[in-house]
Amino acid sequence: MKYIYLLIFLLPIVTFGQDDLLSEIDGETEQDYKSAAFKGLKIVNFESTKMVSKKEMYFVVSHRFGSVETGLTDFFGLDQAVTRLNLIYGVTDAINVGISRSSFRKMYESSLKIRLVREKKGGSPVTIVSSNNILVNTSLEETILPGLEFKTRLGYTSQLLISKKFNKNFSLQLMPTFFHDNYVDINEQDNSQYVMGFGGRHKLTKRWSVNFDYGWHLNRADNSPFNNPLSIGFDLETGGHVFQLHFTNAQPMNTNGFLGQGTGDWGEGDIFFGFNLSRVF
Repeated sequence: MKYIYLLIFLLPIVTFGQDDLLSEIDGETEQDYKSAAFKGLKIVNFESTKMVSKKEMYFVVSHRFGSVETGLTDFFGLDQAVTRLNLIYGVTDAINVGISRSSFRKMYESSLKIRLVREKKGGSPVTIVSSNNILVNTSLEETILPGLEFKTRLGYTSQLLISKKFNKNFSLQLMPTFFHDNYVDINEQDNSQYVMGFGGRHKLTKRWSVNFDYGWHLNRADNSPFNNPLSIGFDLETGGHVFQLHFTNAQPMNTNGFLGQGTGDWGEGDIFFGFNLSRVF
């Protein structure tokens, strides 16, 4: 089974590596294309179709604090932060690779993001990006899980990100997603899980925009305590950089985490505040 997931992860590279496709891309000019549908690499939790430019590197520091529902006890969640450090490098304008470490379950993750189609005036009406991840859960312990093997720690994600910029202020994105965890917390939960994601951005002013995304889990176990992730964020553009402020009901920041293990509930005020800070090299 693991070879199937490896094939899913590598297939976009093989497909996109054909000489005729690359030569076709090289023949286009930047003026032929619409500007990016999103300014940040993330909408809120979900990846956006924005790419890191060739030979640029982004260092992204992300925080999700604890639930604001705790009030002054944990200073509205500020005492219970989860942190993720992420490095993303632009191999080309259309191929990005990354590696990250999250304090949530001590997750290490590698990522590959490939732009397959770009929205073009008089051409493609949408941008399509393939996003794939492999993660390792290093928090699992053999004392709790006798016979623990390395493969038990592994998880995989494969997504298609399909965005459209309707005008200079408004963009939408669709994210059909497959993810697999070799270890799941709920016995009745399938290891392979499916989500349909939706997201969008609306520009409020020259510098500010409001973003949202939602993941509709299609095969969550009936006895699962976890909820579908609903997130709202605000992007602030400052000198070519984007500072992102978030409110979400899912504290984990890895795709498998926020899609499969979101514990908050907007209806009960059980939400998490967070932000992303990025530095470009």
